[in-house]
Amino acid sequence: MTIHIEELTFDAIIGILDFERTTPQRVVVNAEIEYAYEEGQYINYATVIEIITNLIETKEYKLLEEALEELAVVLIKSYPEITSVFIKISKPDIIDNATVSLSKKWFNTK
Repeated sequence: MTIHIEELTFDAIIGILDFERTTPQRVVVNAEIEYAYEEGQYINYATVIEIITNLIETKEYKLLEEALEELAVVLIKSYPEITSVFIKISKPDIIDNATVSLSKKWFNTK
């Protein structure tokens, strides 16, 4: 099974520029979470959304890379049935004529 979380949008302190450290900016997260589904055992996508939002909002990361890495680790530790996770974090307002994003895919090797 694959959970698709698309266009999860919220404001957070993330970035290294002076104004990014003091002013929350819009962040957009997309994720694909593959997991081994067994009858009656599922991953609650609402809880996954809470994990993503809470982690990025409270940690105030300087780099998107740091946010991506920690988010993947937390999700895989929280749900050992995850076989892979793809996460993309975008900062749509950081540059006037472009959206900047970073993404990566991890595999749970248990």
